[in-house]
Amino acid sequence: MKFINIGFGNMVASDRIITIVSPDSAPVKRLVQDAKDSGRVIDVSCGRRTRSVIITDSEHVILSAIQSETIAGRLDYSDTDEDTEAEE
Repeated sequence: MKFINIGFGNMVASDRIITIVSPDSAPVKRLVQDAKDSGRVIDVSCGRRTRSVIITDSEHVILSAIQSETIAGRLDYSDTDEDTEAEE
């Protein structure tokens, strides 16, 4: 199991991530509000502006201060590492 750094020393299991989206659109804002109402939000932004929203397979919504592209790049790098280790 690989973990991805999502900012400020917080990690999420890469195989649990469904999607990483920007928090700017109205549907994502509604999704975050619904998750807050039902207690499924994990805010790891440490008081900073939310720049990405991570949806997990357990329907948890994780708010991060790191941009979506940065997290996606870390996820791609992690997948490349797994492929390299499997070949060795």
